[in-house]
Amino acid sequence: MADRGPALLRAATRLTRDRGEAEDLLQAALAKTYLAWDRITDRAAIDGYVRRAMVNTQISWWRRRKLEIYPTDELPDRPVDDHTRRSELHDALGRALRRLPERQRLTVMLRYYEDMSEAEIARVLGVSIGTVKSTVSRAMSKLRDDFSWGDEPPPPPAAR
Repeated sequence: MADRGPALLRAATRLTRDRGEAEDLLQAALAKTYLAWDRITDRAAIDGYVRRAMVNTQISWWRRRKLEIYPTDELPDRPVDDHTRRSELHDALGRALRRLPERQRLTVMLRYYEDMSEAEIARVLGVSIGTVKSTVSRAMSKLRDDFSWGDEPPPPPAAR
């Protein structure tokens, strides 16, 4: 938990969209993992086991919550948050990541989504730490260029 806690909490937050619920979800998944500890033979797969437990627990909570919500003829008087901008940014980032070469995309995902250190990424990919640093740097530069022009492809370098 000490090593993978932040990455697991980010995954839980993506599942719940709420930090408090994400903490509860992660805690429940870790408790389930603890109870099943003797049955887990591949200790390298613990991370995947916890993630699967989070997904299963979230689905179970969602099903229970679904029964508690009933339709009504009266609408609430409070405004509803519009998440359109956040959704558009999420989609744009996904498209920009898909445009990166595979190695750059992989290093960015491991570095920023999985919160792995440069040394861990180097070990996983079988490259030097310097290669990881330069690959992440080039990828981030491409992503910055991509976002500065929006969805339109950037003009050729001579036209900039």
